[in-house]
Amino acid sequence: MRMENQTRIRLAAGCIPLLFTLSAAGQTPAQTAAADNADSTEPVALDAIEVTAQRRVEKLQDVPVAVTALPESQINARGIDDIGDLNALAPGLQISKTPSNTTISQITIRGVSQINPAIYWDPAVGVYIDGIYLGKAQGSIFNLVDPSRIEVLRGPQGTLYGRNTLAGAINIVTRAPSGSFSGSASVEIGNYDAFVQRASVDLPRVGIANIAIGARSEQRDGWVDTTRESSVPALNDRNNHGFRLAADLDFAPSLRGEYRFDFSTVDQTNNFDQLYRLEQTGVFDPSSPLNALYPAVVAFASRQRLENASVDAPSFERSRVQGHSFTLSYDLDDDMQIKSISGFRRLDWNDSLDLDGGPTDLVWTQRFTDYEQFSQDLQLLGNAGRWTYVAGIYYFGDDGHTNNPQRFFGGGAEYDSRYATQTAAWAGYGQVDFRPLDPLTLTAGVRYTREKKELDRVFGVRGDPSDPFFYLIPEGTHAEDTFAATTPMAAIAWRFNERLNVYFRYAEGFKSGGFNGEFSQPPSGDPGEDIPALIALNLAETRRPFDPEHQRSFELGAKSSYLGGRALFNAAVFHNQLKDFQASIFQGTGAAATIIRNVGDATINGLELEFALIPIDGTQIRANYAYLDAEYDDFRDAQGNNVARNRAFVHAPEHSFNVVIDSELLRRGWGALHAVVDYAWTDDFYTYPYQLTPVAFEQVAGDTEVQAHGLLNLRLAFTDIPLGDRGTGELALWCRNALDDDTASNFIDFGPAFGSLTVANFEEPRTFGITGTVRW
Repeated sequence: MRMENQTRIRLAAGCIPLLFTLSAAGQTPAQTAAADNADSTEPVALDAIEVTAQRRVEKLQDVPVAVTALPESQINARGIDDIGDLNALAPGLQISKTPSNTTISQITIRGVSQINPAIYWDPAVGVYIDGIYLGKAQGSIFNLVDPSRIEVLRGPQGTLYGRNTLAGAINIVTRAPSGSFSGSASVEIGNYDAFVQRASVDLPRVGIANIAIGARSEQRDGWVDTTRESSVPALNDRNNHGFRLAADLDFAPSLRGEYRFDFSTVDQTNNFDQLYRLEQTGVFDPSSPLNALYPAVVAFASRQRLENASVDAPSFERSRVQGHSFTLSYDLDDDMQIKSISGFRRLDWNDSLDLDGGPTDLVWTQRFTDYEQFSQDLQLLGNAGRWTYVAGIYYFGDDGHTNNPQRFFGGGAEYDSRYATQTAAWAGYGQVDFRPLDPLTLTAGVRYTREKKELDRVFGVRGDPSDPFFYLIPEGTHAEDTFAATTPMAAIAWRFNERLNVYFRYAEGFKSGGFNGEFSQPPSGDPGEDIPALIALNLAETRRPFDPEHQRSFELGAKSSYLGGRALFNAAVFHNQLKDFQASIFQGTGAAATIIRNVGDATINGLELEFALIPIDGTQIRANYAYLDAEYDDFRDAQGNNVARNRAFVHAPEHSFNVVIDSELLRRGWGALHAVVDYAWTDDFYTYPYQLTPVAFEQVAGDTEVQAHGLLNLRLAFTDIPLGDRGTGELALWCRNALDDDTASNFIDFGPAFGSLTVANFEEPRTFGITGTVRW
């Protein structure tokens, strides 16, 4: 594996001089063409990117926050269709798709994440689309139609962004309508019979309204073929659709409205849960009656990515997401504005999983979720002389239900597992910037949050499909609690000159507490077991809240530019203190139960670098690198022992980097030849906080470790092809995962009590195709 990674890195590096050679070869004609159409003395510089990281429009290089921004040109050139495509594209950002699924995200920034996709647990990274917070990880990966900018804010954003931005935030801004008739349409075809259609149209202004609509549709055959006897014809296919409507309304010179609607559907098979490992322990011990199943099940185990499978359980993943947002801005005067941001989102999400990876009726589970949320943010923004300020009141409420039936051993154990969750959260916040001297900016802010969490839970078990369920957690079991936090921030920035800005920032983040919606301890089968005590245990664990998680961050950063704006170099070092860390512990017993515990504290140190350069006109090189040192200071096991030195820190690769070379190789009267080489590499990392060295009879972290690997994407496009007086065309050849990396990227480990049955999801194989686009 190490040799393969080294070989692939060398191959990726080998593309760099080739690209420069091609660039140099095409440079003279490109410069000649440019001289015919523009002033040859005009300097070439990197585009100045504006962001809203502090809830107002500012230049990226002026913001005293570690933030990476991808403008629309980079989003399109790098083929970013959803937030799952952002992995490693910002330093310290690690994104995985949750095991078994393609529409649930696991987002980590600077080593802080959430790995449980259930709706009773909150993410550690806040995702916002047009100012609206997305409440849960389920359904968070959906088609992005017409994105104009994606901002990745690293470090706690607990003051301005608030709830569950413990590690950072991802801010997605979609394109505003122009008010003039324009648009684009594209068709993409690729291997596995992939067919993607996109269209975006800006309508002419009608009265007070500018309106734009966009749509995207994708179909692709599964890359995992199944046997004739299987329950589905293929796995890992794609069938999704997205639609977007944007309307900007000028009610009056000082009163403006922005309405956004997005709709996305997914109806496809899930990620193939390939059987990765099975051992003769626990239920498969040679002395166990179930050991007779072992030969039939283990025959389908493989550590290599398979593209053929045999499954017996229904296998699907269906998601239906719709969102509405309305932003109303009123200018009180030239220096003061009131803004209201209202949002409503609804999610219907279902899946069915064959979790043994073969045709044996061993493990089958389903989830049926409906969820909706409403949020309201009322802001006051303004400036007065050397003061700039923002203040607001925020409300968030949600209501969700999940039905999670499970079946094991051919119906020998079935579970009725259901939970519902509600949140009502209020917050007040404010932040002020003061410039006592022209080069000096002092910033201070604070937010107070108060959240009420509720949980309803039902859990029943039966040993035969003809028997009624016996309920250890009966209907009507309810829990509720209130959590509150104050999250301050302070920063000092000194602009040495127009090329160098240095800042120091202190910030705190908060992730709410809650309840264990999936805890379940079924009967052991011992005739002498105390069943009333077992029921009491299930009720107590369900009603026992886990506490909020907090993080303190100390960050020193510098943002600089060189060579007349042709080069940028940004750096940040940070020291984070994580307190009351919430660990999701997959028990692998009974109903595949998970329990969340506040297990201890951690310290995370790191370094992040970002670099951009125009080495020659028409070519840009962008790169980032992140170093992460994450360790537990305290980690308490079930017995209360401190096992910090023997527990893995999850989704925290020590090293990661991304390099992209974007070059116009040639320009002629018929258009231009444009190439993009994009390589992202991530060090090995653990996926569960299990023991590093085997001591107890439980999971070992190394068994579900993702190995270091890199993904190379390539794109070669003929752009700006004249099509009449008003239109241009583009024809692009592309290849994703060009080196056909086949690393196992996520796992589920049922633990030694279940024979250490482990299933894995793998990186998708190489895909390639051609895209034709018309713009007018």
